[in-house]
Amino acid sequence: MAKRGARRSAADDPNRPCPCGSGLPYADCCGPVHRGVGTAGTAEALMRSRFSAFAVGDADYLLRSWHSSTRPARLRLDPDERWTRLEILDTDAGGLFDTTGTVRFRAHYRESGRAGTLDERSRFVREDGRWVYLDALPD
Repeated sequence: MAKRGARRSAADDPNRPCPCGSGLPYADCCGPVHRGVGTAGTAEALMRSRFSAFAVGDADYLLRSWHSSTRPARLRLDPDERWTRLEILDTDAGGLFDTTGTVRFRAHYRESGRAGTLDERSRFVREDGRWVYLDALPD
């Protein structure tokens, strides 16, 4: 558990760039969304905030941003996985006035010293007026 705390402290450094790749500091980008004082205005913004949550080890935010019909009861993040970079490859809908959207992305990580990637097309919907992750679409 000490690793999780160390990851969060590093991400909360106001000078450190947000893991989502926006170029903004974490404290001005995904940090407020994780703390519940801001919201993701688009499906892509939610995807970015979820990637950042994986990067900083915020399982609580991941569960809160998951649709109630597909959300697991618990989520345990692997402390040996380090999410390092996000590429947004494509988006379909998911804008300010949409109710559904998809985001195709490639997430880069390191696990046990080895580099890896996760390619996924995620589906997002609005639930109670806010964007949430629904599920991954098959290729």
